[in-house]
Formats: sequence, C-alpha cells, structure tokens
Amino acid sequence: MAESWIFWALVSAIFAALTAIFAKIGIAGIPSDLATLIRTLIIVVFLAAIVFATGQWRSPSEISGRTWLFLGLSGLATGLSWLAYFRALKIGDAARVAPIDKLSIVLVAVFGVVFLGEKLSLVHWAGVAMIAGGALVLAVF
Repeated sequence: MAESWIFWALVSAIFAALTAIFAKIGIAGIPSDLATLIRTLIIVVFLAAIVFATGQWRSPSEISGRTWLFLGLSGLATGLSWLAYFRALKIGDAARVAPIDKLSIVLVAVFGVVFLGEKLSLVHWAGVAMIAGGALVLAVF
C-alpha cells in the first residue's frame, strides 16, 4: 500500500484539508504573510530532519542545473501560492477558499497536456470539468 500513488495522494488530500482548517484557526491574530513564514520555517525544519534521518541528503553540487532551475521555480510558485492561499483564508471562509484553490487540479490537467504532452481521454476531461464545476458551486453558491 505504501508504494501506491493513490495511497499517497489520499494522504496528501487529508493533510491538505487539515492545512486549511489549522491555518484558518492559526491566522486569527496575525498577518497572513507572517503566518506563511512561520508555517514555512516549520516545514523546512521538519523536512530537513526527515532528509537527514533517512539518508537522502546529497551535496548540492551533485544536483544538476536543470533540477535546481525547475525546483527553484517550483519553490517560487509554491511560496506565491501559499501567500495567496493564506491571504484568502484570512479574508474568506475555509470551506469556500479551499475549493477555489483546488481549481489547481483543473490547471494541472490543462498544463500537463499543453506543456508536458500528456494525453487525457474524453472521460478524463469530463472529470476535469466536473471538478471545476464542483469547486465553483462550493465556493460561489
């Protein structure tokens, strides 16, 4: 089970849901950008401990320039996403913010096709459309 992508995707979804709830409670008395910084520092310490404890550490010079570039861009995108997400949570209800944030699923499908050459069947596109529709219904109505 631990080797299944579905298992880890479900674990990710559970923790992503808890992230929204915990963040909404946690940002009550502080600015959203400060809350994002605190969360990020905790993530850095936690992940560093995991990487060192499991022997995954590599010298930065062993990592290719292409990998650095794209992980750097991913990190910037993540940071911007988190800043926007926490700001949205500060202003809006978690139950309405999270579905709009999950429109990223729709964008990943589109970007995967456009930039990575992935193929989606008509059934998959129908699922993408339902996710988009469901997110909008949850957030707007």
